[in-house]
Amino acid sequence: MSVWIRNYRITQWICGLLGFALVGCSTAENEMAGGNLTSVNHVDGTAVNWLEVNGYRTVGGGGRACCIVLPIKWRPGLMANIEWEVDPDADVIPPPLGTDEFREFMDKHELNYKRYSTTVEIPEWPGNESCDLAIHFLPCQQVKVTTSCWGVGDPQYPIKEPRHMKEPAVCPK
Repeated sequence: MSVWIRNYRITQWICGLLGFALVGCSTAENEMAGGNLTSVNHVDGTAVNWLEVNGYRTVGGGGRACCIVLPIKWRPGLMANIEWEVDPDADVIPPPLGTDEFREFMDKHELNYKRYSTTVEIPEWPGNESCDLAIHFLPCQQVKVTTSCWGVGDPQYPIKEPRHMKEPAVCPK
């Protein structure tokens, strides 16, 4: 047997072994897809400056932003590690932008910003029907998440809290 044929057979055998190994890694259970990251602030008088979910960061002003990667198929134990920054005095009107007074105002105002973090389970979605990952910010730094394809306010949307809620003077522990 020539050296070339022997090396060819060894190469075939190694490629076959690698092929079997890769088959186990490529299942529908592991497929991922990108989607939008959506934020909904339910608390009047505050603003979510930014949020980060599982390392994906976006502005927190509400609406959709690109992107977050989630599995195509839900699996138990799927978690959202959420960090965010809140401006608790969002209704204050600053001096005109670009002035010395504005910069002085913002230097003091930004000292009131608060940062929070939590981890919540991402609820199950049917089949492959997840849509955006929506993060809902509620009073007392409570957070709810959904991947529902229904829009906020639709009767089928799973998060029912009203949009304009007041922060209580004291939050329950």
